[in-house]
Amino acid sequence: MASAGLLAAGALHAVWVFSPWPLDSRAEYAAAVVGVEESQLPSRPLTLAVAGLLGVASWLVVTGARPANRLAASRLVRSGLWTICGVLSMRGLGGLVVSGFALGEAPAEFRHWDLLLYSPLCIVLGGLTGYVTARTRRRRISPRSQA
Repeated sequence: MASAGLLAAGALHAVWVFSPWPLDSRAEYAAAVVGVEESQLPSRPLTLAVAGLLGVASWLVVTGARPANRLAASRLVRSGLWTICGVLSMRGLGGLVVSGFALGEAPAEFRHWDLLLYSPLCIVLGGLTGYVTARTRRRRISPRSQA
């Protein structure tokens, strides 16, 4: 589920490089999805980079979820998974606080969607990634099993 959610979020970010879908205009997209004025939208290369990072995150979750995969317990995969878990959890919890208490300058429409969808989704994806990471243990060969 975490991998599918991350992949879907990555695909949506890739769509946003070219289109404001599902909204009608870039101005609506800026206000509802990003919480800024249209002139302050992140650049297309930056949005594409986020899409790519979400794709890599999806791959890391799939890799970590398959214990038979030799890479699953590698330090690089486990570090990546813990990073994904931390970043998504902080984004989710931070969004709940900032939007919940109206601490930022974001439009009301963004705060609404942040509380209803964006932050909870980040928390769920972060929690699922944390679960996968916690279940992925480094395999150590015991001296007895070598004999």
